[in-house]
Amino acid sequence: MSTEHSHSNYPKLHNAMWPGLVGKGGADAEPPIDLDTMLELTANASVDGIKFDGVDLFLHDPHISIDVDDDGIKQLADKILFRGFVVGSVVAPVWPPTGGGSAMGSDEDRQRFLEQVRKACHIGQKLRALGARPYGVVRIDSASNVEEWSQDADANQRKIVETFTQACDIAESFGERLAAEGEICWGGMHSWKKMVDLLERVNRPQTLGFQADMAHTLLYILGYNAPEDAILPANWDWSDPGRLDEAMKTLTHALRPWTIDFHVAQNDATVKGSGTHDKTGHHCLPNDPDGKLKIAHHAGYWLHGDDGKLTKAFRHICWDGCMFPNAVMMKQETWNDILGAMIAVRDAHGWREEKAKEIGEEEEVSVSEPIEMKATPSKPAARKPAKAKAAPKKAKRPVAKKAAKKPAKKSAPKKPARKVRAKAAPKAKSKAKSRKAKAPKKIAKAKKPARKKPVKRKK
Repeated sequence: MSTEHSHSNYPKLHNAMWPGLVGKGGADAEPPIDLDTMLELTANASVDGIKFDGVDLFLHDPHISIDVDDDGIKQLADKILFRGFVVGSVVAPVWPPTGGGSAMGSDEDRQRFLEQVRKACHIGQKLRALGARPYGVVRIDSASNVEEWSQDADANQRKIVETFTQACDIAESFGERLAAEGEICWGGMHSWKKMVDLLERVNRPQTLGFQADMAHTLLYILGYNAPEDAILPANWDWSDPGRLDEAMKTLTHALRPWTIDFHVAQNDATVKGSGTHDKTGHHCLPNDPDGKLKIAHHAGYWLHGDDGKLTKAFRHICWDGCMFPNAVMMKQETWNDILGAMIAVRDAHGWREEKAKEIGEEEEVSVSEPIEMKATPSKPAARKPAKAKAAPKKAKRPVAKKAAKKPAKKSAPKKPARKVRAKAAPKAKSKAKSRKAKAPKKIAKAKKPARKKPVKRKK
């Protein structure tokens, strides 16, 4: 690793596989890019010896069938692990064109929505059991367009709340968490205030959180589909970076307490649609000259709390860049540039976790400096997070059961420590000392550290 980079190893760096699918297919769109090709491009990306740690998946054909059986899930896990990756978050195909239904639609529509959530949670759970998915969420949205939602906003929002509440029950039965992606094209989630309203009304912070995409949330600030909720004025000319920073503080103050999944992205403050996908925040390449975001800088508002301290609310971050031309996506340079942007975010806002040598416990060392995050939010933004502040405390547990317990409770590591101290630790130490005293040629005794493996599994 270059000395120009920090030594942070969290959050882990993931690449999304769905840019090979979203906006692809159909008469007027380019063909999809298969999963193996997307994995290969991701695996070949490298910057200063640093590589992607994993991938996030869209559970839809032709990548992965939502109806895949357990043997197929095992094959998928093997394919991911073979490349040195793990799986993070998975996207449930809840939309009508992918077999789902509107969360505010008829009873039949909503049942189809919930069935897709159930299947996605099953796949996610199996990947965890196979050791291929150590963290991550199941991503959902309302699968409803804004125009239809606005025809009876109150009634439709109530229906989405009811559907999401039922989805939470399903997710909990699988030990999963759901993240609703804030995007201007989804009814009831199309502005930051509507999104906070939905999360608060469901009020299941331990199970339902927010998935923040930097490109989509920039359009929240502009109020693209909800001018009444805009934080910056109409026709703002981007001439004052300080105004954008203040707007980011207001936005993240309201939504950060709910955020459990994060997409690094760039946006030029426009919208784009392709194939069957409605117009939404236009993803740009990280180095696009028209991009409005300073990616590493603006990501910090999501990764740090108002007090400037790292929230560590999610253990991986994922690049999202949909609807790029296939010719661009097939260039290895594209993915190297994307990985470079991801590394810059981790360099600025990451932390390091080390395995303790004797007892196998992890200790966390933050390597990033706090940034000034004092917000002056509007009244709705200041009022609503008051409920949500309790959310991250509960929310940490299911995200990554092993990892969340470590930073959350100082007492948690004591149990494994006692078990190790009783038998394994003293023996490991005494043998380690005896090995140090002898000549280094005695490599045959290298089998001794195998005693530590059972200790790690006990965790």
